Amino acid sequence: MEINDFISKFASQFDETDAAEFTAETVFKDLAEWSSLMSLSIIAMADEEYSVKVKGDDIKNAATIQDLFEVVVSRMN
Repeated sequence: MEINDFISKFASQFDETDAAEFTAETVFKDLAEWSSLMSLSIIAMADEEYSVKVKGDDIKNAATIQDLFEVVVSRMN
């Protein structure tokens, strides 16, 4: 799995945020559209796209999209 693929899938969860705002270094919790519902969407996306269980604590402890990507990669078979 590549980071750009993950960023694209991450960005697709957002309706109002321009895709150009998403990079590996994006602090996703600073995005205006970020909410607790968005965190659930990201958890569901990780499960559906990568068969990986991401927990709320993983999102809480992550600062950037890169941080979440590393969590997902570490849990892939």
